Amino acid sequence: MTDPSILFIKEIPNIDTAAQPLYFPDLNLDQIVDTITARKSDYNLKPFFFTPLTDPDTIVYRQDVFRDIHDLNLLAGLKSFAENMVQVRRYLGLVEKLDFHYHKEGWILEAALKYCQAVMDLEKELAQVNLASAGLLSVRAFLTDYVHSTAFQGLYQEALTVQRNLAAIRYCIILQNGTVRVRNYEGEIDYSQEILKTFEKFKQGAVKDYRVELRESSGMNHIEAKILEFVARLNPSEFKALDRFCEQHSPFIHPVIQRFDRELQFYISYLDYITDIQRRGYPFCYPTLTRNKEVYAKDTFDLALAYNLLYQEKPLICNDFSLQGHERIIVVTGPNQGGKTTFARMFGQLHHLANLGCPVPGKDAQLFLFDQIFTHFEREENVRNLRGKLQDDLLRIHTIFQQATPQSIFILNEIFSSTTLKDAVFLSQQILSRISELDAICVWVTFLDELSTFNEKVVSMVSTVSPENPLERTFKIIRKPADGLAYALSLAEKHRLMYEQILERIHP
Repeated sequence: MTDPSILFIKEIPNIDTAAQPLYFPDLNLDQIVDTITARKSDYNLKPFFFTPLTDPDTIVYRQDVFRDIHDLNLLAGLKSFAENMVQVRRYLGLVEKLDFHYHKEGWILEAALKYCQAVMDLEKELAQVNLASAGLLSVRAFLTDYVHSTAFQGLYQEALTVQRNLAAIRYCIILQNGTVRVRNYEGEIDYSQEILKTFEKFKQGAVKDYRVELRESSGMNHIEAKILEFVARLNPSEFKALDRFCEQHSPFIHPVIQRFDRELQFYISYLDYITDIQRRGYPFCYPTLTRNKEVYAKDTFDLALAYNLLYQEKPLICNDFSLQGHERIIVVTGPNQGGKTTFARMFGQLHHLANLGCPVPGKDAQLFLFDQIFTHFEREENVRNLRGKLQDDLLRIHTIFQQATPQSIFILNEIFSSTTLKDAVFLSQQILSRISELDAICVWVTFLDELSTFNEKVVSMVSTVSPENPLERTFKIIRKPADGLAYALSLAEKHRLMYEQILERIHP
């Protein structure tokens, strides 16, 4: 039997100590991952979402698994398996909290039976589905071998036998003068049934039920534990079999099953997150990953924003972008509050999620197989470091360029707003020149129209407003020359602030 993984093709790396990438807060990816993993804390899924892949074959491998799991019938079966495994872990976790020997072993036996049933149900489920992904096909092959192996069948049959023999034990408890005696059942009459039969004739239709349901507890007090100890003394062979089972089959969860249960949650949690967004009619696709830097996306959107708008009536605006040929840099200009920063975040989100192998927002996309993402968004001035805002911006950019490569992605948002226009233009052009020399992909949100025509690698995109009302943002970012002056003129005209209009008011 091989040891398959549904996240990795070859060697399985140890990513459990992976830290959150520095660009997560700027791109709102921290919000996305926090929400995705909120109900799955037991699985420690965040390292999977922190670690983008660099191997295109592994990305396609994950995309294929996502496609298979999208089958709703299969998804239901996989969720059922996961829920059963949650119960197995709950039973085993309970053992650590209990005090009495046979009480602990009883829960171990229950956990083993639950585990065996969950694995056999999963094997049947996968056998009935037409799978296409190499990941799930390898898991199915493993399960077929494992379920029919001597080790698994020995575990299951022994657990059934021990449970059956324990369930067959009958005993009597005698309470007398403050003492408790236990002896084996010897065929005495069950008087409770006789009493019920006697009073059956007095039953007159539906009546109020005065019985009180006693809440079942997994715990056991010292009296119950002592009774169980006496029962074990009266039935030594059955309880020795329980001792032997727990000793020989601890632990009983196969490492591959344990890993599959965890890795499966990477897919289920992400699909759960995007399902409601899809139901609102917004598309998701499996992007093509490329190294040639010609990227595009159609009808795409900010995933964090889409989730936050789920229960609001506000529409979600979709946008397109593309870089072709020698184009590398998208300069986004336009009025404030027009969706420019959201567009930049969206660009970064798409690339990170695509490099995880996840479906991404949009009808169609081709995205870049990056090595690193670098972001520079506005931050409040830190009075403790005794540096000015401009110096802090320059130091951050300098650190980025020390690490960047031609395979990196830059996402810059309104930097150098603390300096003069002349200095901001000069410094920004110096940075653009460095990015162009690297031949790296970049999205730059700026109030400087001059950057949109810096060189042939730059594409200008503009956040548009309503033609009838310049104050009304459309949140559509389109490919067109920067028109900050035109926007300013339209605002001035709307509010009668043109030179001629002012003169007219002064000199009627």
